[in-house]
Amino acid sequence: MAGLRERKKEQTRQRIAAVALRLFTERGFDAVTVSEIAEAAEVAKATLFTYFPSKESLALEGVGQDDLAGIVARRPTGQSPLQALRAHYQAFMAGQMAAMDRDAVIARMRLIFGSPALSGAANTLLYQQRRTLASVLAEEHGATRAALMAAQIAATLLTLQESFFHLLVSGASPAKAVRALAEDTEFAFDLLEHGIEHVKGQ
Repeated sequence: MAGLRERKKEQTRQRIAAVALRLFTERGFDAVTVSEIAEAAEVAKATLFTYFPSKESLALEGVGQDDLAGIVARRPTGQSPLQALRAHYQAFMAGQMAAMDRDAVIARMRLIFGSPALSGAANTLLYQQRRTLASVLAEEHGATRAALMAAQIAATLLTLQESFFHLLVSGASPAKAVRALAEDTEFAFDLLEHGIEHVKGQ
């Protein structure tokens, strides 16, 4: 029974997010109210807020939500932070990325890039994600080195995401974009782990 309730909750969350994205795409982020989204999704406004705490969170679904700090903190003994993150993204691409909705991804990213308010909110989420990762890394490496490590990791992941988005916008199929992302991700983590001099000839 608990499993059925969780599935229904996830279906409701996905429906609200899909309706919000459609309305935002059709009319623009600023022109759509939360009440209109709730009505179109056939849920109460209070119900909507149990899934999404703000209007911005409806548009920023998935942005900055990877628990980088948690992945590093929960890694097995003997595994480095970079190895843990690499394994996470390898698994992610083999699963969720393979089943992604290309049109929805493009619509969401265009929405974010086209709205200064959303772009600012996205940057705030990414900054918080980086700070949280740095705080976990600081337990082993000290505050300054951890901040530098987290900054490099975060910049690398953001660049990978931007490259992936540009591939989709240019017309690449999801399968082709995911293959390119997988290759770029391996190169990126090699670069993080070994440095430019080691990988420049690859």
